[in-house]
Amino acid sequence: MRYLKRLARNMLRPLNFVLLFMMYVSLQSSLAFYNWAIAISDRAKMRGRTKEAEELWKQAAEKYEKAVQLNWNSPQALNNWGLALQALNNWGLALQELSAIVPIREKKTIVRTAISKFRAAIQLQFDFHRAIYNLGTVLYALAEDTFRAGRQDNAKEQSPSELYSQSAIYIACAHALKPTYSVYLSALKLVRSMLPLPYLKVGFLTAPPAENLIAPHKNWERSQFVLNHEGLQQITRTDQKQLLQMPYGRSEESENLEKSLIKVDVPDILSVSTCADLTLPPGAGLCIDTVQGPVFLVADTWESLDGWIDAIRLVYTIYARGKSEVLASTITA
Repeated sequence: MRYLKRLARNMLRPLNFVLLFMMYVSLQSSLAFYNWAIAISDRAKMRGRTKEAEELWKQAAEKYEKAVQLNWNSPQALNNWGLALQALNNWGLALQELSAIVPIREKKTIVRTAISKFRAAIQLQFDFHRAIYNLGTVLYALAEDTFRAGRQDNAKEQSPSELYSQSAIYIACAHALKPTYSVYLSALKLVRSMLPLPYLKVGFLTAPPAENLIAPHKNWERSQFVLNHEGLQQITRTDQKQLLQMPYGRSEESENLEKSLIKVDVPDILSVSTCADLTLPPGAGLCIDTVQGPVFLVADTWESLDGWIDAIRLVYTIYARGKSEVLASTITA
């Protein structure tokens, strides 16, 4: 028996070595493609708004894609991939005027791909403020594009006002994480008025009764929720106007109201994730795991769910980094 165990260990050692060697080669190859992409990007920047620059940005995006394929756990490569896609549309890092080189529909396809790369980078590193800021700028550009087009391609697409508001959320969070960055502060001054002040995010979610979080589907209702630096809170239709005019949980009336509504305080959050549970009502499921237990909610669409998950995670990350006061000053000042 001992002989068999020793033989098994000896057989596994070469395999482990091969696997480790393959991982090493993959990481080195990823780094090579990453550096290659950076070199191409530098050349593209020198070419300005030319056809040659467009081709170079395409090549850079391809190299970043290869780098990510070889090492998916690289938020910087994902972020740079998104930037290359932005540059491909001549949008750049600043909130610049959109180029007319690329057709509108193709632009939207490219920019939505860029959004997915920035979002993936943030999911790997929640406090990656550059990716957070870049996501805000690309959403702003998409809002501008949609506004200038004067129409949406389909009813499910977000309106310009929704995109502007989302853009402001990411820029505000990037500033909260790095308040000393002048670029973030300048951008925040531009978009702050697009936030649903005194909150960071306001929107609709389908929720169970607060007193019975596992209630039957028929008892779940679509209602409005607000999010700020302190937490996520449900509000009733009757009290929407009243609550939207005061800071989170400040008045006696709102404190009494909270007893019968869902409320999640930021310090209590353990994790935030999507939830494809068949026991939930139809829609995009959201699970907020807290020290008191999980809270399940349902967003109207999966795109809307992405916005809620990002916002809640970012608020928690800002709290964990000790920067809640910076965010509070942004939305309540």
